[in-house]
Amino acid sequence: MEAGESGGEPHPRLRRPARRGAEPRDPPLPPLSGGGGGTAEESTAVEKKRKPLARLNIHFAFWILASIAVTYYFDFFKTVKETIQADSWWFASGSCLLAACLAVAFYCILYLEWYCGIEDYDAQYPALIPITTATFIAAAICFNVALWPVWSFMTPLVLFIQFMGVVMLVSLLG
Repeated sequence: MEAGESGGEPHPRLRRPARRGAEPRDPPLPPLSGGGGGTAEESTAVEKKRKPLARLNIHFAFWILASIAVTYYFDFFKTVKETIQADSWWFASGSCLLAACLAVAFYCILYLEWYCGIEDYDAQYPALIPITTATFIAAAICFNVALWPVWSFMTPLVLFIQFMGVVMLVSLLG
């Protein structure tokens, strides 16, 4: 039966690979039945057969290289050092808020997940994720205000690129 015709067969036939003996990259998924008869064990078995994604891809490399370029082009560390030496209240507040955010994140990851074995810590402690998010947003605002005299309208862009570069670098390590 052809793919466009209707009839007794519930699924259309797909073309075969061009070469003889060629196998598709992903195993075919089992056909869906009307009642959703598949079990959770079958679906996890299909997911385990798939190859894991490569750690380093273009997306990761782009953000890491962009972060390195921004660090070099904007003299990032020199500017941060000068801002610290200028006794910026905004920078100190942002640093404290970022430290609090990282402390909650490390508590969730290291203590709750690794030490206690609680994988779904956001269900048992629902306030942790909003608190971490709020402190991070407040820290980002403080850093933007502290560094605005240096880079003006480029400050949010520079800080976002640095943030993404650090996130991608940490993702590669973990």
